[in-house]
Amino acid sequence: MAQVLEFKLPDLGEGLTEAEIVRWLVNVGDVVAIDQPVVEVETAKAMVEVPCPYGGVVTARFGEEGTELPVGAPLLTVAVGAPAPGAADAAAPATQGAATAESAVSSEYSGNVLVGYGTAGPAARRRRVRRDGVPAASPAPVAAAAPVVAAPATPEPVVDGPVPVISPLVRKLAREKGLDLREVRGSGPDGLILRADVERASVAVTEAVRPAPAAAPAPSSAAVGERIPLRGVRGAVADKLSRSRTEIPDATCWVDADATELMAARTAMNAAGGPKISLLALLARICTHALARFPELNSTVDMAAREIVRLPSVHLGFAAQTERGLVVPVVRDAGTRTAESLTAEFARLTESARQGTLTPADLTGGTFTLNNYGVFGVDGSTPIVNHPEAAMLGVGRIIPKPWVHQGELAVRQVVQLSLTFDHRVCDGGTAGGFLRYVADCVEHPSVLLRTL
Repeated sequence: MAQVLEFKLPDLGEGLTEAEIVRWLVNVGDVVAIDQPVVEVETAKAMVEVPCPYGGVVTARFGEEGTELPVGAPLLTVAVGAPAPGAADAAAPATQGAATAESAVSSEYSGNVLVGYGTAGPAARRRRVRRDGVPAASPAPVAAAAPVVAAPATPEPVVDGPVPVISPLVRKLAREKGLDLREVRGSGPDGLILRADVERASVAVTEAVRPAPAAAPAPSSAAVGERIPLRGVRGAVADKLSRSRTEIPDATCWVDADATELMAARTAMNAAGGPKISLLALLARICTHALARFPELNSTVDMAAREIVRLPSVHLGFAAQTERGLVVPVVRDAGTRTAESLTAEFARLTESARQGTLTPADLTGGTFTLNNYGVFGVDGSTPIVNHPEAAMLGVGRIIPKPWVHQGELAVRQVVQLSLTFDHRVCDGGTAGGFLRYVADCVEHPSVLLRTL
């Protein structure tokens, strides 16, 4: 007989607590294989095809295209062990005991829900325990029904045995908000506690002690304008920038630099044959060398421990404007890459950003950001630090300007460089030293030869 299993939207990790259904890849009645993509969703970071860990017949879908679901909400149900689509018992729940259900799951479950999002397979599953210490019975299978949007089930809180939490980020968030995880109800598989559960519990505690606000007067029709939901990429950007401005005491310094020799060096390199070198790659090389001299700026601040954490590798983020909004792809281990490797990786990530195919791994883990706002035709900016990083280098447009060169007035290729930094990790002397070194390398690329 078939065992009907419910597949929920997996924990997306990195603070992502919801996703929007873009396109269903299967219909009710379709046969799906283990790890077959069943739905395409859009998070605040990327478009992702979600694979189903069960193999069987789809008996129900939850949510229409365009619906936004929280992590832990049901996506679909699958009849595991069903004989064929259209059979009389394909969508009927099996009345098996806990041992039979566990066997069915283990034989038709891969555990590879969504690689890279922090989901867990059977090894990380926890059995829920009632308050009387008796193991809870296996949940009843979901009966076949017309597709509806269903709210995620609320499991019993775990009070005995290990608290069902996998992510250390969730534990840290609970500590910061003063929550006891034993009192938090998990909405993930088998009561797994997700980041969204901790945030909801924190809001509930806050609302419980907050006095009811006075009723606000209804706005006049003339004051009501167009309302655009802050969600997806725009919502993620709003949250991140607000957090940065709230938590980071930033400061900005800037300097003009003569980029004539840097542009000439790039022209000579590209004229020699071989892969073309981008200007962004040369600026990235300069950044990584500068960070080696001033490691304070390749760090983050742990206020809970009251420590500055200097990071061993440079994972360089760069701002990329797309139709979906601003994203910051990350070049891993940028300090160990050649100019050719950096050029190729920048090109790959930029194309993925335009196509909307960046993965969460492409968008997380940055330690320093390079922001080339010169492509927008502007000279200067005071960018907001990309939390939780400590600094961002901004590069304006490179244009001909009057410049005193070797004691005489000349027309040179001039660029404005700006550095926004977290004042907790260093003082102005360090930030100024970093920016001055970057400017010296832009004006005299041969400076880098002394560090190779």
